[in-house]
Amino acid sequence: MFKPCTDWRKLNGTSLRGCINISYALLVELFGVPHSDGDGHKTDAEWGLEFEDGTVITIYNYKDGKNYRGHNGLAVEDITYWHVGGKENRALRLIDAYINEYA
Repeated sequence: MFKPCTDWRKLNGTSLRGCINISYALLVELFGVPHSDGDGHKTDAEWGLEFEDGTVITIYNYKDGKNYRGHNGLAVEDITYWHVGGKENRALRLIDAYINEYA
């Protein structure tokens, strides 16, 4: 149904489409280890995914981890609130449906 997308040219231009509450452990179980350790500033982990229909999706934390908040930030393993980015609104619906079906 999806494949990891590490071609950041495809992912460039995605923007926030919504948020999901899910454990880091379950994200790793569903999508593998993050494809990026974040941007070193506002994010700590990011997955890039491409669904069969060509829809690209990013899942990432934002401003709640150690990269942004230092020692007051959450360890990536403790983050449960994740942003979903995409180029289309259906990105959030696709990821929600996938998680509900396979989690």
